[in-house]
Amino acid sequence: MNVPNKITLSRIFLIPIFILLLSIPFNWGTWDIGETSLPVSDFIAALLFILAAATDWVDGHYARKHNLVTNLGKFLDPLADKLLVSAALILLVEMGMAPAWLVIVIISREFAVTGLRLVAAGEGIVLAAGSMGKLKTATQMVAIAILLLHQFPFSYIGFPFGTVMLYAALFFTIVSGVDYFMKNWHVMRDSK
Repeated sequence: MNVPNKITLSRIFLIPIFILLLSIPFNWGTWDIGETSLPVSDFIAALLFILAAATDWVDGHYARKHNLVTNLGKFLDPLADKLLVSAALILLVEMGMAPAWLVIVIISREFAVTGLRLVAAGEGIVLAAGSMGKLKTATQMVAIAILLLHQFPFSYIGFPFGTVMLYAALFFTIVSGVDYFMKNWHVMRDSK
């Protein structure tokens, strides 16, 4: 197994730890930040999420730079992203920081695109992520990180930046999903 795939696997292994930090009521105290209190466990979970999200860029960059792109990597990388983002969004709903309907739309888009990729794979076609999909992922990661940090550092000025970014992520999720299906509809149309 090459280095980029090991990095991707490390991202997958961080997800259960991330989930535990936000699911178990650890009483490690809080920090007062701006107009809000940030539980230490949420801060650690946010740092873990940021670390895991950063490995997405690292493994892709390393694989392309050293010509180590593999089929396993093409499978694991988007899977790791979807698992990490879905876990974080569902936990944000549980914490009352994200509306459930919005999370349902985002996760539904991921299922739909994955389904299209599976149909394409059955036809021997590999569908790469486009620039809109990468923008979608970036806005999702930023929104989740800021929400996990209880809007820090924007809590000092009372601006809900994480919430704004979450709605931007929703916009890019829908637009990139529509774009992806429009560009690749021939796969569904021509499948046997």
